[in-house]
Amino acid sequence: MELGLKDKVIIVTGGAKGIGQGIVGVLVNEGAIPVIVGRNAEDNQKTIASFAGKKVLQVAAELSDPAACEKAVKDIIAEAGRIDGLVNNAGVNDGVNLEHGNYERFMESLHKNLVHYYLMAHYALPELIKSKGWIVNIS
Repeated sequence: MELGLKDKVIIVTGGAKGIGQGIVGVLVNEGAIPVIVGRNAEDNQKTIASFAGKKVLQVAAELSDPAACEKAVKDIIAEAGRIDGLVNNAGVNDGVNLEHGNYERFMESLHKNLVHYYLMAHYALPELIKSKGWIVNIS
């Protein structure tokens, strides 16, 4: 498939495992430069190692922390020089629901599964405007 992604710098939150890792694989095959953003640098590095010889970057960040989202984007710009795309993929099935939750747990769940989508897009937006890039949100 030719998606026109050659040399495009694309952030993939939660890119070290599961669906995110699959997305990173597609991006690598398309010649893009994926940047894995995940909380565990060791997991990020294991995924990078599985794409030996291909350019894959990583930033370790706890995405439920707003300051960490901002720092992750700044670190990516410093290392890669630009951002062409953002795939907001990170999330966790924490079991919070109407029956087994409360306000505090619901608010924590929003930060783990939704708020960082906004924050990553907010901080990446100036670069995405420059590159005429795009955002994909996975839910």
